[in-house]
Amino acid sequence: MKIPEFRIEKYFERYEFTTRYVLSASDAESRSIGELLALEPGAHERLSEQRLGYTEGAGSRALRSEIAGIYQGLEPDDAVVCTSAEEAIFLLYHVLLGPGDHAVVETPCYQSALELARSTGAEVSTWERHAEDGWAHDLEALEGLLRPTTKVVYINTPHNPTGLLMPRDAYQRVLELGRERGFTVFSDEVYRELEHDPAARLPAACDVTAGAVSLGSISKTYGLPGLRLGWLASRDRDLLARVVDLKYYTTICSPAPSELLTELALRHREALAQRNRGLVLRNLELLDAFLERHAERFSWARPDAGPIGFVRLHGDEGSEAFCRRVVEGAEVLLLPGTVFDRSDHLRVGYGRADLPEALAALEAFLERDG
Repeated sequence: MKIPEFRIEKYFERYEFTTRYVLSASDAESRSIGELLALEPGAHERLSEQRLGYTEGAGSRALRSEIAGIYQGLEPDDAVVCTSAEEAIFLLYHVLLGPGDHAVVETPCYQSALELARSTGAEVSTWERHAEDGWAHDLEALEGLLRPTTKVVYINTPHNPTGLLMPRDAYQRVLELGRERGFTVFSDEVYRELEHDPAARLPAACDVTAGAVSLGSISKTYGLPGLRLGWLASRDRDLLARVVDLKYYTTICSPAPSELLTELALRHREALAQRNRGLVLRNLELLDAFLERHAERFSWARPDAGPIGFVRLHGDEGSEAFCRRVVEGAEVLLLPGTVFDRSDHLRVGYGRADLPEALAALEAFLERDG
C-alpha cells in the first residue's frame, strides 16, 4: 500500500505542542480524567479496579450498548469500537473497496477520508464543493459521478472544514441514492450532537437506511480525543463482522481504560455536549466580531455546527505563507487551506476556552502587520 504524506497531521505535529495558542483545533474543550470520573459515583473505584487485559475485538458489550443508545433502535451488535475514527475509516474502506471498485468522496475533507479510499486500489472520484456557491451540494454532479462499480459514497455532516450541516433534502437524497444504486453511504458524523441549534440535527445515516454506516467519535463533540476511540454503527451486521475480522490485523482490540472511560462519558454525553455547545456559541460571537473588524482580510460562510470554520483569506499571499508568519510571529496556530487543497482558505477552531486570548494575540499581530 502506497499513501502520500498526511499533510494535516504533519503540520500539526510541527507546531501544535510548542505553540502557545491553537486556533485551529478540530475538537472541543477537553476535560481531565478527574473531571470525567466526577460525573458518576463509584467511577474512580471502577477505573482503579479495571484489569489491563485484552478486550473484545468489537469492543466491550457495555460500551457498545452505550453507543447503540445514541441511535434509534440499534443494539450492541450494531456497533464496532475502533481505536480512533481514523482506524474506523481505514477498516471500512479496506473491507468494502479493492481494485476494480469505485468510490466517491465529498471534498474538501479530512485527508484520510480521501487517501485511505485510494489506498485500497479502487478508483476514487471527488464530489467537490466550492466557496463560490456557499459550499452548496450539487446533487446532479454527484449522480453524474456514480458508476455501476460504485461501492461507497463518503459524506461528512457536520462538515470539516466548513462547519456546515448538509441541507436535510440533500442528505435524504444521498441516502435514497444509496438505496437505489446499492452502494454504502459512509456518513462521517463525528461532529454530530454539536449543532449550534440542536433542532437542526440530522438523523444518523444508520437510522435512516439499513445499508448506511455512521462514523462516530469520542474526540470532537465530547472533547475527549486522548481516549482515542471511535466507532462504526450500522444495521448491516455482516459488514461489521468483516470489519472486526480486519481489525484483528490492525489493533486487535481497544485499550481497556479507554473503553471504560468512553462508556462513562457516553452515559453523560448530553452534559458534555451541552457544555461544549455553550462554549462554541460564546466563542463564535467573538470570532464573528473579529472577522467583521478585519473584513478586508477575511470572509467565510458562517458555520452552523461543530467547533470549526473555513475562512477565506483575501489577497495574494496564500494561506500557507500567512499561517506560517502568524505561528512564528504571534504564537497562534491556524491551519492553512493547502492541506485541504484550498490555498486561499484557512481553518479556524473555536471550541477551546482560550479563544479570547488567542484572538487577542492574532489581532495584535495583524495590527503590527499593517
